[in-house]
Amino acid sequence: MYKLFEDRTRQFWILHTLGWLGFAIVNYLGSLIQETRDAYLIIVALDSYIGWLITIPLRYAYQRAWFWTPWKMIITVLLLAFFVAAIWTTVRNFNYWEIYRHGARPDDWLKYIRDTPVAFYVMLSWSGLYFGIKYYQTLQQEKQKSLTATNKAHEAQLKMLRYQLNPHFLFNTLNAISTLVLINEADTANKMVTRLSDFLRYSLYKDPINKVPLEQEVYAARLYLEIEKVRFSERLSVIFDLEPGTEKALVPSLILQPLIENAIKYAVASQINGGEIAITAKKFGHDLLLEVADNGPGMTITNGLPKSSDSGVGLVNTKERLSALYDNNFALVLTHNQPQGLKVNIRIPLQLEKTEQEHA
Repeated sequence: MYKLFEDRTRQFWILHTLGWLGFAIVNYLGSLIQETRDAYLIIVALDSYIGWLITIPLRYAYQRAWFWTPWKMIITVLLLAFFVAAIWTTVRNFNYWEIYRHGARPDDWLKYIRDTPVAFYVMLSWSGLYFGIKYYQTLQQEKQKSLTATNKAHEAQLKMLRYQLNPHFLFNTLNAISTLVLINEADTANKMVTRLSDFLRYSLYKDPINKVPLEQEVYAARLYLEIEKVRFSERLSVIFDLEPGTEKALVPSLILQPLIENAIKYAVASQINGGEIAITAKKFGHDLLLEVADNGPGMTITNGLPKSSDSGVGLVNTKERLSALYDNNFALVLTHNQPQGLKVNIRIPLQLEKTEQEHA
């Protein structure tokens, strides 16, 4: 039964039909009290069918009105409901006089529309149910998206924690610090400890569910890259190219980390001469474009993602998380860098952090 109502279009037709069937049953039971002839059953059936038919266009009109301002939507609903009610009333009375009264004509043509206020109430009820159900569906959809985004964010956080506590990573970092101490580079070692502490603190305490300004993500990326730069020394070259104004753009927290981690693993660590990582951010209309590029050996790309044998860490998770946060309004594309390497491009809606003045 649940699967039957999963499709919103199918759900509309089922509820729409059941609603008018209920209207027919109520009217027929009411006619029994008035002791009408059996022919009245035909009238009830026709009235319900015409009502079922004539309210279908309202659905498509209301789908457009759903995105309008409240007052414009209310006025449109009232006008459309009254217009449809007048047509429905005219057809109902015509059926009544032609079928039930055997072609008799009323002495006043206004009798064809005399029940318009009652029909208007029925159309308003239909409209209210339509918007009520649509609002409930939208609420449930947003709730589901929020839950999915939360789950994906927690999953990303767990991946991040697993990386942070990776003995290999900690061993290399602590070994580099130990080496600096042994060669009497105490100041550099102290800076390394501070960077490691700041990086772990950011990763542990930054809520991955919320969006953060890009400048904070860049700050975390610099901390991580500075730690790795001690390990790789001159083998690691990093370029940041942030278009002015993008620093305040809101992005999902920890969204850059898996991309940079991949670049370190596949482009720098795998090459004797190391490699270069370029992190770019720029505006494009109402979108924010992020790019992490390297000059490594690259990967085999299938359907925009690396093959499973290449095991790109976090890329699939990143795409699923973006999908949960932005629905279909995003893009994550992998392309070959020139002359060699890999580029990961992310496009998301441009949302700027509000300043204190704007909040006030």
